[in-house]
Amino acid sequence: MIINIFKKVILISLFFYLPSQTNAWGTLGHRIVGQIAESYLTPNAKKEILKILGTESIAMASNWADFIKSDTTMSYLSRWHYIDIKGGMSYTEFQSYLKHDTVTDAYTKLNFLIRELKNKHLAKDKKIMYLRLLIHLVGDIHQPLHVGHPEDEGGNKIKVFWFNAPINLHQVWDTRLIDFQQLSYTEYTDAINHTTKAQRIAWQKQPLSEWLYQTYQVAQKVYSDIKPDEKLGYLYNFNYLDILNQQLLRGGVHLAGLLNEIFGS
Repeated sequence: MIINIFKKVILISLFFYLPSQTNAWGTLGHRIVGQIAESYLTPNAKKEILKILGTESIAMASNWADFIKSDTTMSYLSRWHYIDIKGGMSYTEFQSYLKHDTVTDAYTKLNFLIRELKNKHLAKDKKIMYLRLLIHLVGDIHQPLHVGHPEDEGGNKIKVFWFNAPINLHQVWDTRLIDFQQLSYTEYTDAINHTTKAQRIAWQKQPLSEWLYQTYQVAQKVYSDIKPDEKLGYLYNFNYLDILNQQLLRGGVHLAGLLNEIFGS
């Protein structure tokens, strides 16, 4: 009896340990993106979002899409979190791919969520669900390996070491780099949330397809700079911290622009 219970505990633990391409940034990273976005909302967008989420902040709503994975009836959402793109595509090739994209992925589903949330007659329960999903997926597509290669499942199959711990490259970008800074999400936001008005306007003018291409370019650099079983640590953190912070910052500014577009008028 005790042995059987022990086996079940081990199996459950392994299930939650196994890397998944549907995780991005981890809890802390998503909250950073959400907190940054909240700082750039228009008054009207804030008011409309308050009607939907109540006292739940954007930062706290940002992880719902990962938490809900414990509900097996929501498993169909797993492919919404990322988009697989082969390497080596030019800007023109990338945009052409997206133009003809009908696959269930982060790009097609973000476009779906944007259209639905602009519907003034959308039911309240769907507004809550779709807004939480949109907040999360915008964060997801700024994690470089969520616009990664299909053959390695966005870096999940690339085994490396984070200091001495065996891990995969996807997990390094999901959590290890962010956690290594040893900051809360509010402290992290305060540290990196510095933009000019001109910078925010320029970033928010970009369409969703360009956000994805920018992340795709970062992913190509990440792929080109790694060897299987490589030991990553202080130097990797030094080389990639600015890129990491830029992706988190862009994610927050892009999310704010999108929410202002949907709810600000």
